[in-house]
Amino acid sequence: MSTNSQAVRPIAKKLEGIAPRAWEHPADRAALATMQAIPGFDEVLKKLFSIFGERGARLAFQANSVRVSAKQFPRLHKLWLDVHDILDADQEYELYVSQAPQVNAGAFGLEKPWVVLLSGSLRTLSDDEVGFIMGHELGHVLSGHALYHTMLVMLTRIAQGGLPVLQLATTPIVLGLLEWYRKSEISCDRAGLLAVQQPDAGMSTMMRLAGGGTDEEMDLYEFLRQADEYRGGGAALDQLMKVLNTIYTTHPFLVLRAALLRDWLEEGAYDRILRGEYPRRGDAPPAWKDEATAGLRHYTGKVSGTAGKAGEAVRKAWEAFERGLKGDGEKGAGSGEDEGPGERG
Repeated sequence: MSTNSQAVRPIAKKLEGIAPRAWEHPADRAALATMQAIPGFDEVLKKLFSIFGERGARLAFQANSVRVSAKQFPRLHKLWLDVHDILDADQEYELYVSQAPQVNAGAFGLEKPWVVLLSGSLRTLSDDEVGFIMGHELGHVLSGHALYHTMLVMLTRIAQGGLPVLQLATTPIVLGLLEWYRKSEISCDRAGLLAVQQPDAGMSTMMRLAGGGTDEEMDLYEFLRQADEYRGGGAALDQLMKVLNTIYTTHPFLVLRAALLRDWLEEGAYDRILRGEYPRRGDAPPAWKDEATAGLRHYTGKVSGTAGKAGEAVRKAWEAFERGLKGDGEKGAGSGEDEGPGERG
């Protein structure tokens, strides 16, 4: 493991029965609720995924990576089990280590999901930071994101390589799905934080993903100050460029992800969850229209002034996304949050 590993890790509190809604961003939940409200939508996607996506990918990882166990990467295996225990996962999901210099990870599969951790992460991150990455990916699994991530890939290929008429039809939905994808990453950053219950580790993971480096070479306070500068005021053109840089990306900028984690902490949501104030699995979920309303409140609360004007293009994309999925012309909201391409984590 990294030389940044801590000798003693504080005991984190098990979040018994926690439902993924506890960490999911309101716009993440709103988009998923809208898609899941369409009769037969999930079933069709699951069939397509099972035929074309899962089997070949699983065989590839079995053939060319190392499955983590008590005998292979035993320290990593212990961290993985700890993350499962804290998030009260319903089963142990397989974890693989794949040889690559990058610091990255991913969650795959639907019927039997698994997580892949690139070996570069082990050389760069501390135990708490590795645990944060694990919790992030387990959050994707528990939130059921894999199905919709796969749909986004399929539609993106159609939009990029299909006939012009297909591109025209699918592009608004792809833009809406990318907006959701970015929010799903914010959701799972929160899951990662809950998995380790070390706030600095969650934010420092973003710093290491952005620049690598060691504790002696970097300073979290300075990184967060950099994030504040990015989020701060600027000319209208700067705000517009932030939105345009975001539209076709899956991840928010890393400085922004660190700042959004800090926001979530300061809002008190993290502390409330640790006190046991969170939705449990088995609780009746809110109606999809209530979830959509919560997502709309997020956008209308965020979009104002120059940033709001700059975000108009993304707001229209979100409206097109909802119209395309529901087929009833009902309008939603768009993005006013300044996010950009941090294709990692």
